[in-house]
Amino acid sequence: MTPREREVLAAMAGGLTNREIAASLGLGTGTVRVYLHTIFRKLQVSNRTQAVLKFLHPG
Repeated sequence: MTPREREVLAAMAGGLTNREIAASLGLGTGTVRVYLHTIFRKLQVSNRTQAVLKFLHPG
């Protein structure tokens, strides 16, 4: 996972919405959606909750 993907995932784990993530990282909301899709694929999950759980409890 790239450093930017980890930043997006950490923001998501912090409870931020896509719009809030975009604003905090200086991205567009569409870009955040692309990052989330990529993160979900890399983590082999299908939603935000599963992604955050894998982020918080790897392995």
